[in-house]
Amino acid sequence: MKDLEGITVVALEQAVAAPYASSRLAEAGARVIKIERPEGDFARGYDSLVKGESAYFVWLNRGKESIRLDVKNPEDHAILTNMVAQADVFIQNLAPGSAARLGFGADELMHRHPRLIYVSISGYGEDGPYRDQKAYDLLIQAESGLCMISGTEEGAARVGVSVCDIAAGMTSYQAIVQGLYARERTGKGRAIEVSLFHVMADWMNVPYLQSRYGEKKPARMGLKHPTIAPYGAYTCADGKAVLISIQNEREWVQFCSDVLADSAIAKDARFANNSMRVANRTALEAILVPVFAALPREALIERLNHARIAFGRLSDLDDLMAHPQNRYVTVQTNAGEIEMLAPGIIVHGQVSSPGPVPLLGGHEENLRTEFAASTLNGRPDQ
Repeated sequence: MKDLEGITVVALEQAVAAPYASSRLAEAGARVIKIERPEGDFARGYDSLVKGESAYFVWLNRGKESIRLDVKNPEDHAILTNMVAQADVFIQNLAPGSAARLGFGADELMHRHPRLIYVSISGYGEDGPYRDQKAYDLLIQAESGLCMISGTEEGAARVGVSVCDIAAGMTSYQAIVQGLYARERTGKGRAIEVSLFHVMADWMNVPYLQSRYGEKKPARMGLKHPTIAPYGAYTCADGKAVLISIQNEREWVQFCSDVLADSAIAKDARFANNSMRVANRTALEAILVPVFAALPREALIERLNHARIAFGRLSDLDDLMAHPQNRYVTVQTNAGEIEMLAPGIIVHGQVSSPGPVPLLGGHEENLRTEFAASTLNGRPDQ
């Protein structure tokens, strides 16, 4: 039995953030009913690179049931109403105020179903001057300041995955599980608000605090750390790059003796501690770069391993696909079996077995039959 078996989730969702949250619930065993527009979740059309299917959709929607509903239509509105009456969790990521106008706002549903966990995911939250501003991942990366601390001296850059969407989905999942646990103790549900902007603003707290209280704004350093040195990428003799990280003075001494083969560097007053190394980064780089450039990457890694210095290879997607540390799961789609990278959690004694990716409206007939009755034998206290 999976952890969340017996939990029913109704998700009026699209794109990435809300589907990420509900996908984790499905992975844990919850029944997730995905409500799609008549034309489908637009993430189905983001690309067609996975045997004709969208990479985003395959990743985020395995194990769900799909039904198309036009909730402005009275019959479909009634079906969704009956679904919510049976649900433990309701997730929606419509524009702020839209769910309430449709009769599915938090206040109304929590009044009718006090044990419900109600989750709203939006761009900027339900209140504030930017409440109605459209929000997508890259826009929030820019608005939150993330882009301005990413990239190089030449210019700002996007983080290469939908980090704001994913962060909002992760935060929502965390809040839902916390809410379900609290409900076991109190018998009461709760309304939860998550916004992409506020989640990413929280993740930006280190540069925020450094800037506000230390008056030090992080510079864009590319593959170098803005406040730790040495911590970054170096090109080796074979043209391949390796990243290294020195976290304390003991490692610095070991690095100088075993990797740079010059213990005297550790005693140089310019490099006496991390703050000094950051201040004298140019001089430090002039010492490090020739050492790395003289050795092939794997030979350099032998030194790093011997010195117990943290490192990482600068991998491209081909490297990732062949990475010896990968774990995989197999997912059934309309295009056949897809092997994909496994979730990051291992629960000992349990085997991850993701469900299939649903066809658009693939469960429609059964779901309409199940939830069409005007009165259901549900839990009246919900």
